[in-house]
Amino acid sequence: MSAQLTALQEDALTEFFNIAIGRAAAMLSQMIGEGIALSVPVIQLVGVREAAEVLGGPDRRLCSVMQTLRGDFSAEAMLVFPENQSLEIVRLLLRDSVPLQDITEMEQDALTEVGNIILNACIGTLTNLLSGDFAIGLPQFRLGACSEILAAGRRADEDCMLMLHIDFRVERHSITGYVIFMQDLPSLQALVQSVDRYIARHVSDAARP
Repeated sequence: MSAQLTALQEDALTEFFNIAIGRAAAMLSQMIGEGIALSVPVIQLVGVREAAEVLGGPDRRLCSVMQTLRGDFSAEAMLVFPENQSLEIVRLLLRDSVPLQDITEMEQDALTEVGNIILNACIGTLTNLLSGDFAIGLPQFRLGACSEILAAGRRADEDCMLMLHIDFRVERHSITGYVIFMQDLPSLQALVQSVDRYIARHVSDAARP
């Protein structure tokens, strides 16, 4: 994969998503009634095969929530968790008030709600700061092998993955998830151009007396 970010572009995107993750953490904290910390996102720009390895290999079972983003640039935004941590997230949301046998029936709805909050925070912050016009699709839940999850939003082998590694920490609980923006090269280039325009505006504003 030939695409890469400059240090300035990576810093700008990290700042965007840091703001977004802070907003998502505040909303999730209200839902579960406990303080919650989401780590500063670590950004990686990788190809499809590298993404599968980062997520634990093509056969690892994952849960995902995906939303499409169409506008000045396009992407399939996904929140991805290991399947073995999904019930832990559901228990946090339901505050242990639901019998274990009923939790699995609520798993899809609860995880979709978490995905909706985190993805909307990321997409909303990104599109607001970059001043673009976008249409955002409804969240879609998927459960399956890593290769199946990535194939659901992939259009071609040369597609890029803008991956954000985030850690959830709620007192005794520690859950790892990823936010992924899947893009083809033209869409990634359009995103980078939008970031460059944002940086240019920021530098111009800072230079004014």
